[in-house]
Amino acid sequence: MPHVLIVDDDAETREALAAIIGEDGLTTATAGDLREARIQLVRQMPDVVFTDLKLPDGSGVDLFEDLDPRSGVEVIVITGHATVESAVNALKMGATDYLVKPINMQRVKAILSRLPRAGDLKAEIGTLRGELRRMGRFGLMLGNSPAMQEVYDQIGRVAPTAASVMLVGESGTGKEVAAQTLHQLSLRRKHAFLAVNCGAISPNLIESEMFGHERGSFTGADRQHKGYFERANGGTLFLDEITEMPIELQVKLLRVLETGMFMRVGTTKEIETDVRLIAATNRDPEQAVLEGKMRLDLYHRLNVFPISLPPLRERGKDVELLAQAFLDDLNERHSTRKHFPQAMKDMLMSYPWPGNVRELKNYVQRAHIMSGTDSDVTATVPLQITLSKPAAGTAITIPFGTSLAEADRQLILATLEQCGGVKTRAAEILGISLKTLYNRLVEYGNDARDDGDAADESRALGGADA
Repeated sequence: MPHVLIVDDDAETREALAAIIGEDGLTTATAGDLREARIQLVRQMPDVVFTDLKLPDGSGVDLFEDLDPRSGVEVIVITGHATVESAVNALKMGATDYLVKPINMQRVKAILSRLPRAGDLKAEIGTLRGELRRMGRFGLMLGNSPAMQEVYDQIGRVAPTAASVMLVGESGTGKEVAAQTLHQLSLRRKHAFLAVNCGAISPNLIESEMFGHERGSFTGADRQHKGYFERANGGTLFLDEITEMPIELQVKLLRVLETGMFMRVGTTKEIETDVRLIAATNRDPEQAVLEGKMRLDLYHRLNVFPISLPPLRERGKDVELLAQAFLDDLNERHSTRKHFPQAMKDMLMSYPWPGNVRELKNYVQRAHIMSGTDSDVTATVPLQITLSKPAAGTAITIPFGTSLAEADRQLILATLEQCGGVKTRAAEILGISLKTLYNRLVEYGNDARDDGDAADESRALGGADA
């Protein structure tokens, strides 16, 4: 039977916690200071410790020195409103969660309902480390470079706790995948994981999306709407591009973090929520604070455990590992058996990948499409399409939002134009067969052929020239 140690110098708090914990069938022991707590630790090592931070003979944090890190004992710190920063520091040191006085007993029950699974989580994280050594995978993440090994170590440490996490990294480095991995390795994994792009929601609607609204609260509000904080209750809320959130909403977000309470738009009734926050940004968050894009107090509340995701150019052979994984997925979905030629592997390793993992994934898909159905080798297509104004005759401009099929069409026609209409040369540059190029041109309604290519095209089609 799980055993709980309660350490608090207030007798009423000890009795109230012991009563609520006992209702869940757990045994309890109590102590009024560090000396008594250490005696109880010798008598019976608990599974869980609830400890006040401020004790007559020291701080509850001092008990960490008496607990073997390998024992799996969970520590929940208790604090007053004025010392929330101390609770955050305790989380950084390894505490699982914290409670603010006056203690909300429903929150105690929620914590206890999750705690028995913590040992299983730690064992699972250990199993994942073994899988990482064999396959280069850690949860939903892929890669075994030293830079990623450090990220996995940080995720493994913070995932089972209640600490807020700040993910920082360039666009396309996989911040949402990291957030999903954190959630799946957390005590909240049986509850919802919701992702919100703070920069993609209209400033006029973001408060309603976050906190919900009541029917009739504004024009167009024809029904009650539950926001992300309500729908993610018990689970994890991922706030991407947090520095793009309007400043006035950051104030309300801070209040939710401090009190666990919020109000839907159009009502004064408070609703309680129990949500773990993971925030992300591709900016330097400290610079965003200096520029007035982010409140300093909110930054400190979210930045309890920062994790920096490395750009792909710093991940070495992870590039080839990721590219092969993307190609394997495409082969499985399309029942193909394509592979990369060695020249393409070398090219993948030499490119700096400014768009990071997202750019690599899109490139592999493009190479798979351009290779045609009759080839087992992926096409070696150009690595970069400029998004700026090109020099005449050397590049094409592909606007954001262009579909992959349309980008391929423009690329093929532009390459053909640069080759003076000579299709054999265009096919060679594009890394596709002449037959594939001719089929594409027929799809595009451009079947005009130069006399110089007629014989080659006839051979490619397997018949006489018309």
